Amino acid sequence: MVPEIDLTDPAVHRDPFAVYNAAREQGPVAKLVGPGFGPLWVLTRHADARELLTDPRFALGPGSYQRLDVPAHCRPYLRTMQEMEGAEHQRLRRLLAPAFTARRAAEFRSRIEPIVERLLDNQPEDLLTGFAQPLPMEVICELVGVPEADRPRWHEYGQNVVGGSGAGFSAAVPGIIDGARGLTSPPASEFLELLAGTEGLAEAELVTLVWQLVLAGQTPANFIANAVAALLTHPDELAVLTAEPEVWPGAIDELMRWCGPQLLTIPRQATEDLDLHGIAIRAGEPVSAAIAAANRDPRVFADPERLDVRRAASGHLGFAHGPHFCLGAALARVESEVALRGLLRRFPSLRLGDVRRAPDPGTWRLAALPVSF
Repeated sequence: MVPEIDLTDPAVHRDPFAVYNAAREQGPVAKLVGPGFGPLWVLTRHADARELLTDPRFALGPGSYQRLDVPAHCRPYLRTMQEMEGAEHQRLRRLLAPAFTARRAAEFRSRIEPIVERLLDNQPEDLLTGFAQPLPMEVICELVGVPEADRPRWHEYGQNVVGGSGAGFSAAVPGIIDGARGLTSPPASEFLELLAGTEGLAEAELVTLVWQLVLAGQTPANFIANAVAALLTHPDELAVLTAEPEVWPGAIDELMRWCGPQLLTIPRQATEDLDLHGIAIRAGEPVSAAIAAANRDPRVFADPERLDVRRAASGHLGFAHGPHFCLGAALARVESEVALRGLLRRFPSLRLGDVRRAPDPGTWRLAALPVSF
């Protein structure tokens, strides 16, 4: 019998990892149910989840942003790489990839460090709203050359985008698109200048990239907040990082494995009727990889429930896998490392307050991260 997970169950909000782990040990496929949508099939084991993300029998569905009530001139820029498949996706990714290498991310570290220090100067009592959330947008603004005077407005756009829908979201779209058009012609940063000189990359695709950065580039906020809470509740692991700073790069991957914010990958639709581990999947039905279960699969990670900052956790699915592996993963790693190291260096006596989780069945995230210094 296929295990069924009700996304309205408080247990899913309280500890999704335990719920998905239990489903994984019952079998490789589970069914998610909830109000407003039909069943969503999820693969719970690491090997199967990885295979799904490269299986051509499953395709990404049409993007929801195309249905937004936004000005007509914005619509051509809303379809990102995340909605593309096959040769179209490969072409664009090949053109953009040189700007997102690990080397370039490392070089950008010196631009991120003063942003982190400036945010920490305020000693925010809530590290979520005062540090983790504003940091990614500041990094994006620095990356694409948003002038200092315009950055408060871009922070508003980012907050509205995080909301995911509604009037605020729709109003942010023309602000981002029009702002991006101004930043790309002429290029307002070294990053955009590098891409503008790429043969075969259209200016419209560069504008779309800025839109995609705003959409996806704020994910580190939830990860950084989760990681702070994890390290402060695991003092032995924090002590390792203090004594052995060379462990930090690998620790970012371990933290992403253990408390990454994405519980599920973007659903893919079956392109044909097929059998999935004995389950009949109809063409058009959505299937996802349960990151929360795959990243704690004991078939891949020894003692997976334990946070171990010395662990070699590079096989985790926190940045997805396959053709749609996160293009900005290297930058996200550097940004998160700089943020966490800067915070914990500046405030070695940091203490957690009453940490509250948001009741979100799709994302493991905090509603608040109060601290005392």
